[in-house]
Amino acid sequence: MRRLILLRHAKSDRPAGIADLDRPLNNRGKRAAPQMGAYLAAEGLVPDAVVVSPSLRTRETWQAIRAALKGPEAETVPSIYEAPETALLAVVRSTPDSAGSLMMIGHNPGLQELAMRLAGSGEKAGRRRLALEFPTAAVVVLDFEGDAWSSVAAGTGRLERFVAPKDLDIAD
Repeated sequence: MRRLILLRHAKSDRPAGIADLDRPLNNRGKRAAPQMGAYLAAEGLVPDAVVVSPSLRTRETWQAIRAALKGPEAETVPSIYEAPETALLAVVRSTPDSAGSLMMIGHNPGLQELAMRLAGSGEKAGRRRLALEFPTAAVVVLDFEGDAWSSVAAGTGRLERFVAPKDLDIAD
């Protein structure tokens, strides 16, 4: 079995004169990210591998979450930045099979589109909700049968959970 954990970056700021790539987390994001990290740790959702967009907000999100998870070092993957779901799927499929679980930290709309494309079964309420939103700092967990990341394809995932900060009473 393979487990894919998709995490949208926490809420970011939009300072004047700062390039999109360099936008930091805002105060809400700085509060929500470690709280989501604590949730992931409590639920045993600690990835074997982590790939993250090069944006400052995704890297800050991972650093806050990693503190709670005691997770591995993240690999910064430029192709994740503001990528369409097809590019994100290519990153997933290229993951070494030695990693049973992968966390990808990125952006919308690509993450939401990828999750919707892959989730062929599982939590129905979560799949309906996913079609409407993928809030900042939210996490989607998808499970796949098989032992190869290269076999991950449309409709082959089972939505195990979809959790947003508001579900945990975290104001993101």
